[in-house]
Amino acid sequence: MVAQALPTLVKEHQIHCVIANVENAAAGSGLTSQLYDKFKRYGVHLMTLGDHLYRKADILPVLEKGVDVVRPANFPPQSVGRTFAIYETAIGPKVAIISLLGRLYMRPPTDCPFRAVDQVIRQLPPDVNIIVVDMHAEATSEKIAMGWHLDGRVSVVFGTHTHVQTADECILPGGTAYITDLGMTGPYDSVLGRRKDRVLRNLLTNMPAPFDVATDDPRLYGILVSVEPNTGVATRIQRIRVDADKSRMPSEMAHEPD
Repeated sequence: MVAQALPTLVKEHQIHCVIANVENAAAGSGLTSQLYDKFKRYGVHLMTLGDHLYRKADILPVLEKGVDVVRPANFPPQSVGRTFAIYETAIGPKVAIISLLGRLYMRPPTDCPFRAVDQVIRQLPPDVNIIVVDMHAEATSEKIAMGWHLDGRVSVVFGTHTHVQTADECILPGGTAYITDLGMTGPYDSVLGRRKDRVLRNLLTNMPAPFDVATDDPRLYGILVSVEPNTGVATRIQRIRVDADKSRMPSEMAHEPD
């Protein structure tokens, strides 16, 4: 879906920076070096990860050397990976990406994401006005709290991990674009990307079943955000959905500040 739909989206909307959470790209868990290279070829400029970032051993050299992929900033300081990455767009403005891991109902245990993001923001170069934060968390309350915590200090806060796109996209009073979850890019004839029969067997019998990745009804979900480059203030946020036939859903709405 990324290979098929992303070039069209970039062209139609004149997108200057593409950011993707690639947490589950490798058969539903983690990222491989080969998939990392594919995302770059597909046109993804910055990548975030979450609780499954170390599931594939061959990604470690990529995390050590890659300048466009980040681990959660509230992981221990000794953890492999960058706490932020910066992409300079073709038209000039730079975009910084920060990834965070929630603490409610999440594993592994991590440091405070609120204090961690404050520290990383202070480390960013002064010429970076556009800052995007991926809050990879289970609890909607924790994601919403992060949005309010960063309102007016970053351009975008988006949530990931729960695989279902939320309908609460907005521009917060301080000029930060926010959504609780981007939604999943993957097979929607499934239970959060896994085969329905496998998940139902486990839920109905409590017997172990391999949660194989599903394949039917692929879709791409995400958001499109416009940001004023000199101030970093978000001016527009729009939910995106693309089905396999590339049709757009008419219910997508754009939100602008009053």
